[in-house]
Amino acid sequence: MDFKELSNLNDVKQLKINDNRNLFSATHQEIEAGATTDIYFIKTREILDKLEQSETQVVAEIFANNAGVLAGIDEALNLLQQKDVKVWALEEGMDIEKKEVVMRIEGAYSDFGIFETAMLGTLSSSSGWATAAKECKEAAGDNSMLCFGARHLHPAVAPVMERAALVGGADGASCILGAKLGETEPSGTVPHALILTVGDTLEVAQAYHEFMPEDAPRIILVDTFQDEAVEALRIAEELEGDLDGIRLDTASERGGVTTGLVKEVRARLDQVGHDDVDIFVSGGLNPSRIEELAELGVDGFGVGSYISGAKGINMTMDLKEIAGQPVAKRGRIPGQTDNPKLKRVL
Repeated sequence: MDFKELSNLNDVKQLKINDNRNLFSATHQEIEAGATTDIYFIKTREILDKLEQSETQVVAEIFANNAGVLAGIDEALNLLQQKDVKVWALEEGMDIEKKEVVMRIEGAYSDFGIFETAMLGTLSSSSGWATAAKECKEAAGDNSMLCFGARHLHPAVAPVMERAALVGGADGASCILGAKLGETEPSGTVPHALILTVGDTLEVAQAYHEFMPEDAPRIILVDTFQDEAVEALRIAEELEGDLDGIRLDTASERGGVTTGLVKEVRARLDQVGHDDVDIFVSGGLNPSRIEELAELGVDGFGVGSYISGAKGINMTMDLKEIAGQPVAKRGRIPGQTDNPKLKRVL
């Protein structure tokens, strides 16, 4: 289906949804046409056109309502690429303060106002995810921290989340598209499903070692069938020096990954000369748990829901100049806000 940018209420009325649509997420075309915007921006566009004020020049500023890590700038800018506007923005991945202006747009409001909803949503969600990832990475320190959050979100936005996690400092991401968008390769080994299907963790470990590329880390789940420490020792002995690490993802029904479990597995591996085998942990992790487990010698962390479920950093767009004159809604200061960190990007 061909999409034209929505200009008025009649365009909205004429927008039809195909009966055979399989997914409810917006396509790139629909977002770029304004189909995901709030309806009042279409009404605004139509009224300005009727009043012959659609070419009125304005300056708009987007500011953050909380501190965090800025992400989503690149995607927001892509919506403005074909517009006759000037844009100043902060760089992707920068730390931002509460109320800091992250983007300034100069042009005809009718030309870019239709994208306010999409730009604010993109910046809000991505910045929230990036901020959560930074918190986890800081807790992990020099240890690896991977984002495993794709399964907690709609597949249409999961890649956006994992890319934002990489912006925030994650060392890797499991979602294929998310990792590729972040200009890296996806990270991860195998799920419990493979071990359950084959019926033996050691057989899976041997198959993984035989069939997977040499540069794929040999990190094996050890909580599927047997006691984690017993399984870890069994695999370490059989794979000898080829085992890079074991992964603990013990179910919550069994108490999850506890400090006691980590201590025991680490001690038992060390006692028989497998101190080179790393311990990777996943399942219900947050910064405080990561710090606690890192102190016990855990070498890597897979974080899902803490990142994917992070609250967005709400963004607000205000008009600060109309036809060269400072303006603002009541409670805000008229005129452009000084932020020397802003760089001209369009």
